[in-house]
Amino acid sequence: MEQIKLYVIESYNELVNKVTWPTWSNLLASTRVVLVGSLIIALMVLLMDAASKQLTGILYNL
Repeated sequence: MEQIKLYVIESYNELVNKVTWPTWSNLLASTRVVLVGSLIIALMVLLMDAASKQLTGILYNL
């Protein structure tokens, strides 16, 4: 039980004193980067899916 208590205390101390949390502006900038990147990847997958659908349609109609 003492080890669990020590673990919780050390974890709290690390989160409060040793972790560098991002500022609000950094957090928003990172969020924008993730959203734009996700959108780009989703569009790439959409284009690859449409291309493969066209290709398989052409191959099956031969």
